[in-house]
Amino acid sequence: MRQWRLIYDIPANGAWNMAVDESLMESVGAGQSPPTLRFYSWNPPCLSLGYGQRSTEGDFMRADQLGWDVVRRPTGGRAILHTDELTYSLSLPAADDLTAGTIVESYQRISLALLAGLMQLGAAPRADQRAEHIELEAVCFETPSHYEITVDGRKLVGSAQTRRKKAILQHGSLPLWRDIARICNGLVFPDDAARLAAERHIRQRALTLADALSHEITWLEAADAVTQGFADTFDVDFQYYEPTLTDLEFDRAQQLMSDVYATPEWTRRR
Repeated sequence: MRQWRLIYDIPANGAWNMAVDESLMESVGAGQSPPTLRFYSWNPPCLSLGYGQRSTEGDFMRADQLGWDVVRRPTGGRAILHTDELTYSLSLPAADDLTAGTIVESYQRISLALLAGLMQLGAAPRADQRAEHIELEAVCFETPSHYEITVDGRKLVGSAQTRRKKAILQHGSLPLWRDIARICNGLVFPDDAARLAAERHIRQRALTLADALSHEITWLEAADAVTQGFADTFDVDFQYYEPTLTDLEFDRAQQLMSDVYATPEWTRRR
């Protein structure tokens, strides 16, 4: 049986959430901590840009007017609006058999646990392997890519992965309820007509868990189900720690937040 640490974290801003994810990846890669599955949420709502995404695709002024954070992730992909969602991150040593092969192959393995959790909630998702990825589109949920989880062809879970420092970090978003197209309010469009067209297109290509189930599920219910999905799929015995982070992890997360994720040099670097 695998021994993993499980974290149900408190809501936090974007810079802290990204700093904690990277700190956990480093700690796991150094052998200082066990593999870690973390669930968290965002306060305030946050627009996150992918590692290589152009910062000019984000409308920083509109986001500020809406009370949203903006952060750049350490992982790739396109923009995501983090609000009314369950966010997960998984930090594993690079030598773990779940990470073997390519990123797409490890996506496929990890997707099995996410699928199992969603099926417990009554959803009927599937994991579709897609080769296409539309780089011109600014929104992560605009199109399924890699090995993504969909319901009736509409994207439900978006994930991204990075591999470095002898570890992998995969994190992703499960939108729980409300309008999946709200992200367009924080992105740059040539005019209002283009923004409205993008909103319609996203609603056709993506959905929330409430859309899939026809009723709302709480954050805790979703986290519990996905936790059970990982436990059943990979034979994991989850351990809880108090405090959730070690002193080294907490101090490193504070450093990463102040030196990297909370700085305009990082967020607007492209």
